[in-house]
Amino acid sequence: MGLEGKVAFVTGASRGIGAAVARALSSEGASVGLASRSGDDLGLENALGLLCDVRDLVQVESAVARTVERFGRLDVCVANAGVGSYHALVDTPVEHLEEMIDVNLKGTIYAARASIPHLIASGEGDLVTVASEAGRRGLPGEAVYCASKFGQVGLTRALDHELREHGVRCTNVCPGGVATDFALEDGYGRTPDLLEGMMSAEDVAEVVLFCITRPRGHRILEAALRPMTEPSWG
Repeated sequence: MGLEGKVAFVTGASRGIGAAVARALSSEGASVGLASRSGDDLGLENALGLLCDVRDLVQVESAVARTVERFGRLDVCVANAGVGSYHALVDTPVEHLEEMIDVNLKGTIYAARASIPHLIASGEGDLVTVASEAGRRGLPGEAVYCASKFGQVGLTRALDHELREHGVRCTNVCPGGVATDFALEDGYGRTPDLLEGMMSAEDVAEVVLFCITRPRGHRILEAALRPMTEPSWG
């Protein structure tokens, strides 16, 4: 299934996985609303750059509404915006704790809430949450990050039950290590040799694209991917 004539909304779209997803969707013919704090349209002809902080429900609702107003419909929502901070729980700065919950979890809830009526109206909607391997298992030094990602996974699994009867498919995409910079502080342990072994943002975008272009007769509930260099946990 191609994406010609389809319209997508992507959060955290100015860089990293979000930008890669936006480019992949655009390359397949979709028009794309690109929500980010910078409002960058990535130079894509069939895209609308939207200044949007996903921590603010009003801004998210406005960004979705502007996407629908510009392109006439909404078929795909990719809730991707995310931040990370890596510390033992008691050492996690309170402002980092709040940022991870606000961006990763509440931002996903807000994007889904604003998009769902339009995805139902589409008749062939897709809601994709870019979660993490950290949303499938607990990891040391990532307690709050894991909590926010587990929340994303649980939300999307629950929405599958709510929305399947309306023709909306809900998918968690859960990557392991990806060579992007999304941490709330510098020097958080991603050395050049570690980055070299990680997946690219484009690798994740290919999986998102695969999930939403499957025939409508089935749905992919979760797609987990990890680099070959990443050790097994549990």
